[in-house]
Amino acid sequence: MPDTKSKMKMRKAVVRFSGDSGDGMQLTGEIFSQSSGSAGNDLTTIPDFPAEIRAPQGSIGGVSSFQIQIGGTEIYTPGDEVDVLVALNPAALSANLKFLKPGGTVIADRDNFKKKFLKKANYDENPLEDGSLEDYQVLAAPASSLTKEALKNLGLDMQSVTRSKNMFALGIVYHLFNRPMEPTIDFFEKKFKGKPKVIQANMRALKAGYYFAETTDVLPASIVIPPADLPKGTYRNINGNTAIAWGALAAAEKSGKKLSLSSYPITPASEILHEIAARKDQGAIVLQAEDEIAAVCAAIGASYAGNLSITSTSGPGISLKTEAMGLAVIAELPLVIINVQRSGPSTGLPTKTEQGDLAQALYGRHGEAPLIVMAASSPDDCFFYGYQACRVAMEHMTPVVLLSDSYLASGKSPWRIPSLDELPDIQLPEYEGEAEDWAPYLRDPEFLNRYWKIPGEKGYEHRIGGLEKEDISGHLTYDPENHEKMVHLRQEKIDRVAKKLPSQEITGAQSGNLLVVGWGSSYGAINSAVIELLEEGHENVGFTNFNYLSPLPENTAEIFEKFDRILVCELNTGQFANYLRTKLPMFTYEQFNKNQAQPFFTSEIKSEIIKILEA
Repeated sequence: MPDTKSKMKMRKAVVRFSGDSGDGMQLTGEIFSQSSGSAGNDLTTIPDFPAEIRAPQGSIGGVSSFQIQIGGTEIYTPGDEVDVLVALNPAALSANLKFLKPGGTVIADRDNFKKKFLKKANYDENPLEDGSLEDYQVLAAPASSLTKEALKNLGLDMQSVTRSKNMFALGIVYHLFNRPMEPTIDFFEKKFKGKPKVIQANMRALKAGYYFAETTDVLPASIVIPPADLPKGTYRNINGNTAIAWGALAAAEKSGKKLSLSSYPITPASEILHEIAARKDQGAIVLQAEDEIAAVCAAIGASYAGNLSITSTSGPGISLKTEAMGLAVIAELPLVIINVQRSGPSTGLPTKTEQGDLAQALYGRHGEAPLIVMAASSPDDCFFYGYQACRVAMEHMTPVVLLSDSYLASGKSPWRIPSLDELPDIQLPEYEGEAEDWAPYLRDPEFLNRYWKIPGEKGYEHRIGGLEKEDISGHLTYDPENHEKMVHLRQEKIDRVAKKLPSQEITGAQSGNLLVVGWGSSYGAINSAVIELLEEGHENVGFTNFNYLSPLPENTAEIFEKFDRILVCELNTGQFANYLRTKLPMFTYEQFNKNQAQPFFTSEIKSEIIKILEA
């Protein structure tokens, strides 16, 4: 049947899939992401799901959602207001209607809008019938009953049939966005190989939804998003956890070192453990330890033995690892500690995002225990900073904390797969003198890095530990002057890393009224806000986002002094702003903070900037 509906071109669009936590919204969103990436769109996604394994059915607390922004231009965030909201039950509509823009489209499963589910969602009347949605386009599809009809001869149990309604909804969205079904049917055949009934169920449900949308007059115009003009190359959609894992694998390959990961499972970092465990074919060694303390201590042992060693966790795990992190500092061993931040304190909101662990990363150890702190900005650049964290740790013989967060960990964006030749070289601190002249704390004179030797290597046998070291020899000593010297040496070694960091860059105005400052994952929302303001004629706004936090890039003060005012935006109560006050106290820092366990919206950053400019 030819498609006779009109086409509506859009530069970008935001779609939010939502339903009960058992409705398969994450898979639905992932498949639509793959389809959009194959169509050449740039995209960024964010999944949102309950912490409970199975929240009460039909409850608002049990709603699971997946949001994606797709575009024919560069996309930096999953979007603010939603153009299309898929709501498979009343709770999903109640929880997510606030995100839908006026005139937006609601695709609902009217079969689920029954009295018992309406009551759980705090509806007195059916919103599909009471006129409360008159400001939106509403397609109330009998998704459950039509899915049952499409699957009635497959011999599946009723639970499996009902579960397939997410593919019916996806079929509607495919028709709305002019997506071909064939690549997704191929995906079903690969994913469910050996399960022909499951393949047929998903395929039939997808087609039923697609052809239902084709026959309805509620959605008169289909949406066309042109391909984005991205650099040439081979792309795949990647989430932050997978990207970090692959960055570490690439660093091991580039340096010629074996990769060792010692970790304990914890939300939202566990996928790094899973991903590297699947890469034994690349020589990766994985230990799933009995607890966080054992994990970091095993990682330190692997580093001492000469491996590229990493450990991954979240904030609660870092709390347990801190004493051993001090051991890595005083022993001066290369170790990468990945902290995929989540909302705290304590158990907090374990599936939600926050930038609340910066102070912990900077200061959370007893004694003077300086180390490198970095942060990734997007799901795809987690690869580069995963690589870079390993590179800096090995080149400078120091622990490195790499901060990601829940938003980056599970969100996805297109990643251009680089060749190994494109990645920066890794210069290991090799000792080139005679063995009899070597000592464990003999240092490179330029960067003060001690030389990396395997403890059992002939002529270089040595042992190190957590007690204070005598300069050069590494022998235990309680000499007070030596302790002070070593404290300053360890700090100076970290400070000198700044000489090798790239210069901090500015987007937008290079000088002017206002510099907006962010770090890590706040990048996308701030960058989008500043780009929009520049397009609207606000020429005196600049933006700089920090990925290297300790030490700061050498030109940081030079950038700050070019602007009249500095606004620091972060998902905490002001940890980076406070850190900047200690490092660069000559400047005044204004703050814009959010503590809702959700990423920034572009609109709220933009509103705050306009308020300051108009003051």
